[in-house]
This record gives sequence, C-alpha cells and structure tokens, in this order.
Amino acid sequence: MSRIGRLPVAVPKGVTVKIAGGQVTVKGPKGELSRDFGSEITVKQENDHLVVERKNDSQQTRALHGLSRALLANMVTGVEKGFEKTLEIVGVGFRAQKAGDKVTLNVGYSHPVEVVPMPGVALAVEGTTKVKVTGIDKELVGLMASKILAIKPHDDYKGKGLRYAGVPVRLKAGKAGKAIGRK
Repeated sequence: MSRIGRLPVAVPKGVTVKIAGGQVTVKGPKGELSRDFGSEITVKQENDHLVVERKNDSQQTRALHGLSRALLANMVTGVEKGFEKTLEIVGVGFRAQKAGDKVTLNVGYSHPVEVVPMPGVALAVEGTTKVKVTGIDKELVGLMASKILAIKPHDDYKGKGLRYAGVPVRLKAGKAGKAIGRK
C-alpha cells in the first residue's frame, strides 16, 4: 500500500469538504477548489479527516493512490493558507513594475515584457527586484512561476536573470585562459 496514500488528510476548522461520487469540493477562507478523482479512487470523510482508498491493486490504481492523496492535501492547504512562490530578478537595470493586474518586466530585451496572470493567480511586486506569485491552487501557482522564469532564465556564468528566491545558484567558471591572463 502507498505510504503517502494511506495517510489521512486533516481538515482544519473553517474548511468544509463535499464529496459527490468522485468529485470532491473543498471550501475555505481563501476560496473554493474542486477536483474529480475518477472511479478507481474513493475519498471518505471520517470525523475531521479525509481518507483516500483505492478499489483494486492494479499498477495504474496504485500509482494514482499517493497522487490523489497529495492533490487532496494541497487542496485543503490551499483554501486554508494559500500558496506562494517568490522570484528574484538579478542584473543591472533589470526590474519589475506592477500596473493593474499585469507585471511589466525589463530584463535586458529591447522591449519590456508584460506578464498577465492566469485566472486564480495574483502577481505582486516587492521593491523592483522581487515578484510574488500567490494563489490557492498549487499547480497554477507553480505553472505561472515557471512561465515567468522562462522569460529570462538565469545565466550560468554571470548569474543575471530570473530565479526562485532562496535557491542557491552555482556559477560556472569562465574560460581557464581568461583567468590566467593569456592572450
């Protein structure tokens, strides 16, 4: 049995769960999320816990067991606390500005790049070098953050570009002859 799948998901106060067949709807102070878990996975509510069970032991169903439990736990966490990813902008003259819902990035191109948030995701700018992506759906927050990072990934040699905050970046050494001073 899946180690992750057999763990119960605690439902905190202020969060309500509705189960209708394979459809699970979770409501909380931050919003509402809904997901269909299919016919192989069964979600049951026991007191203040959710239990995920599988109908058979086929390889496909075993693979879905832990995934379904993780998705359900992310739904409960998202409607209670929400998710957030912070991106850093590193480089001389690189900056971000917020105008309405959109964020404009100046990251070394001949034109500013406008980023429009996906539905269910909010963008915020702290100072001029940090962009925060927030929302209740962990999948959408991660997808939006990766789309922003794809605009200007960090350079392995100079370190310029966009990166996740708090993640160390290992810079590569340049040409060996340049460091010694050869011509």
